[in-house]
This record gives sequence, structure tokens and C-alpha cells, in this order.
Amino acid sequence: MKKLAQLLKDRSGETYLLTVAIALGLFMVFAGISEYFRLLIIAQGVRDGVQSAVISTVTTNYANTYHGAREGYAVGYQPVADSFEEALDYGDIYGRLDNILGLTRSGDDHVKLTEDGYQEFKVYNLRVNIKNAPLASNSEVQQLEAECSIRLEVPISFAGEMLPPMKITVRLNAGYRAKF
Repeated sequence: MKKLAQLLKDRSGETYLLTVAIALGLFMVFAGISEYFRLLIIAQGVRDGVQSAVISTVTTNYANTYHGAREGYAVGYQPVADSFEEALDYGDIYGRLDNILGLTRSGDDHVKLTEDGYQEFKVYNLRVNIKNAPLASNSEVQQLEAECSIRLEVPISFAGEMLPPMKITVRLNAGYRAKF
């Protein structure tokens, strides 16, 4: 009986369980922070890729822009006879985006796959609105601008479980202003 009482009073291994619990807790926190940064990096990469694709589409309108050098703006118009006609080219933004981000088409979605064949993310519902500045005007729009939005969906896994995917709308603007 004395031996049992002495074993119960001995506290030499008591911190072992606490150390394991703290280590597991820190691991879970680290895993959550790592997943958050993964989502952040993917969203930033998609935003940069879409911005690059939209900017290249806006600059393809360069051939169709009337340079109001004296007025300091550029608009998408072409001279036709004695007037000007609006000329905008929306181009193939999805094609450029597929090349930039390495996406493959899957129905209406464009999907990025890992080497193992798992879906890393998908984008869909691209909307582009090109705003054309009026000719010789004092309006607020002084350049050829493109507003763009696209839906991004990234699957989330945490602690071996699949969670509902992150779904966000990525919005951006791109503009063309003639330098000379």
C-alpha cells in the first residue's frame, strides 16, 4: 500500500501528456495557418493571371485606339469616312488564362490539376466589361478600361477531412492609356 501511495505522489511523468497535448495543438494551429496561406497564394496567383490576360486583351485594342494625344486620353474608335466608329476586341481571355495558369477545360469550368490528378482550383463565370471613353469629352472615363470578375473555387482539406470549398469572386480593373 505504501508503494502505491508513493507512486501516486510521484509526479515525474506528469508533464509528458501535457507536452504531447501542446505539441498536437501547435501542429493543428500550424496546419490551419498553412492552409490559410495556401488559399491566399492561390487567390493571388489567379488574380495576377486574370489581370495579365485582361491587360493583354486591353492592349490588343491598341491598333483600334484613337490617340487623343493633345487631350491625353485614348479610346477604342476607328475613323470611318467622316466620323468615328467604336471598335473593341474582347479577345480570348480564357485562352490566355489557360496558358498563363496551366488550366484545362472541364465543361464550363477551367481547372488546375495537380500531378496526382487532384483538382487544385477551378475558375468559371468570367465577366469582362470594356468601358470606352467618349471622343473629345470631359467625362470621368479618360482611358480605355476593362472591368473583370471571375469566380474562384478552391477545395479545402484540414486534418484529413474535406471541408466545403472556398468560393470567392476575384475582381480587377485594367486600363490602357497612350503614353505618346
